[in-house]
Amino acid sequence: MYCHSILSFNMRVREGRVSKKTCSLFLRFREINADFLRLFSLYRKNLTTTPAFSIISPIKGGICLINRKEYLDCLIRWRELQLIKVITGVRRCGKSTLFSLYIDYLRKTGVTEEQIIFINLEDVDNEHLLNYKTLHTYVKDRLCPDKYTYVFIDEVQNCLSYEKAIDSLFIKKNVDIYITGSNAHMLSGELATLLSGRYVEIRMLPLSFAEYLLFMGTGYRIEKPSANDSAQNDAFPHADKLDIDFDFSHIRFLFANYLRYGSFPYIATLQNDEAIVRSYIDGIFNTVLVKDVASRLGIPDISVLENIVKFLSGNVGSPISANKISEVINQSGRKISVNTVDRYLRALTDSYLFYKVNRYDIKGKQILKTLGKYYIVDIGLRGMLVSSSSTDLGHLLENIVYLELIRRGCKVSIGKLAEKEVDFVADYADGIAYYQISASTLDENTLKRELEPLRLISDNHPKFLLTLDDYLPNANYDGIRKMSVLYWLLNK
Repeated sequence: MYCHSILSFNMRVREGRVSKKTCSLFLRFREINADFLRLFSLYRKNLTTTPAFSIISPIKGGICLINRKEYLDCLIRWRELQLIKVITGVRRCGKSTLFSLYIDYLRKTGVTEEQIIFINLEDVDNEHLLNYKTLHTYVKDRLCPDKYTYVFIDEVQNCLSYEKAIDSLFIKKNVDIYITGSNAHMLSGELATLLSGRYVEIRMLPLSFAEYLLFMGTGYRIEKPSANDSAQNDAFPHADKLDIDFDFSHIRFLFANYLRYGSFPYIATLQNDEAIVRSYIDGIFNTVLVKDVASRLGIPDISVLENIVKFLSGNVGSPISANKISEVINQSGRKISVNTVDRYLRALTDSYLFYKVNRYDIKGKQILKTLGKYYIVDIGLRGMLVSSSSTDLGHLLENIVYLELIRRGCKVSIGKLAEKEVDFVADYADGIAYYQISASTLDENTLKRELEPLRLISDNHPKFLLTLDDYLPNANYDGIRKMSVLYWLLNK
């Protein structure tokens, strides 16, 4: 139908039956629509046919350690403060690498090898340290008497009653403790009781899109584009705040790869091998499911658990209840109670595989306990679990924006206002902002639908509409700022 309309219009132009203004508007619309269709075509192509990372240059020396600057800065800022530094996050998101980067930083500042104690409790060679008394004795015997000792314990939750060892080491003089864990359960119960007010948590995620570009070897720096570069200025308004030193079409291609393969750091080293990429992601998923969920809950048959994971993955950005999940699974012939589903959901969020976002009554200013939403930690992982199509793009963008908001330290809720919904209410340290996310709002009805909830909010907090549109990426609708989601992802 679209092609037929173009042919018919072209014929009327040749016959002189169309004004110059109408012709100009139609040609602009055709250009916008073509760009939009190309984006979806690229996304679908990346879901099905594009070789993995065909544009990535080789990793020098076979080793790639991306500088996770913000996380590293946190450790540097809290160095030698009387706080236990706890780095949490899903497996393979880069916690161990962060330790390596920080230890390298310490060495450069003059810290000697005898001042550094590093223990990986996933290593079989350290199996004897899985007893908290043995772990405590091992570290205590290696402490430097007259200068700081930096103690790093990776995957500390593998040590039963580890909190007793950590608590005892913490009270010793000149001991700076850093631990990692892949389960939020480690921060509940006894540890929270013993160390209340004495630890700081650094919540780590896989790569942001900005980090991903650096990981791919795509440089971008803070530099305002020239006044003559209208396309770049249109796509990235206020670009004096933006890192721009790249081909924007190339960035869109990389964003399509980011959507398909996800953001686990090691993925970038698995160049041009689709099977290995999928095998690696599958390995992460199975490890999390078995070690961090099934083993902890004592689940002998994980097939029902897998069904719940696939249901959550296929419904990111949609309201979900334990009752609904129970109904769906029971209808398939398996039996599971609502209480059991609740228990599994808590374990999946404890493992950092999913994040639950509660609804927030904007007018009543209170958290609502029902029909929250779940977002997955990595879009590539979701792509492995469920089949995708271009119609998923809006929900995928929503998932990516949510993860970016929590990277930026926000407390995030789903906004509820009468019968309307705001995708995200983001509580920053210095105030609140509201976000609507849509793949495109070029359609007038879609634009109206997305703006309506924001227009109903009477306060003066910032309101944003994030889309992939190139056309009018920085429009302003009565104080609601429309912005390119790529621009937003690359600027803080």
